[in-house]
Amino acid sequence: MLRMMAVDMVEDAGFEAVEAADATEAVRILENRLDIRIVFTDIDMPSGVDGMRLAAIIRERWPPIEIILTSGFTTGEDLDLPARTEFFSKPYEPERVVAAIRRMAR
Repeated sequence: MLRMMAVDMVEDAGFEAVEAADATEAVRILENRLDIRIVFTDIDMPSGVDGMRLAAIIRERWPPIEIILTSGFTTGEDLDLPARTEFFSKPYEPERVVAAIRRMAR
C-alpha cells in the first residue's frame, strides 16, 4: 500500500515511476535500464537487503544516481548516509519529497 502511494506521488509530480518489490529486483532493474536517475526507497525492505545496503550498492555501481531514503523507525540522525542521499522520516510530507525529486532531476 505504501509503495503504491509513493508511486502515485511520483507520477502525480510528472515523473515516471518504476516499481521494485525488494532490493534484489531494484538492482535487476538498474542493471537493465540506463534511464533511471533517482531511486526512492524505504530502509525497511523485504528479502534481506535493506534500503541502506541498496543505497550503498547504488552509490558503488551507479554513482550518478541520486538517492532518497525514508523510514518510519528512525529520524535519520543516526544514519551514515551515502553521498548525495536525502532522508525523510515517516510520515513525510509529499511536497517535500517531490521538491527533492525535482531538485535532483535537474
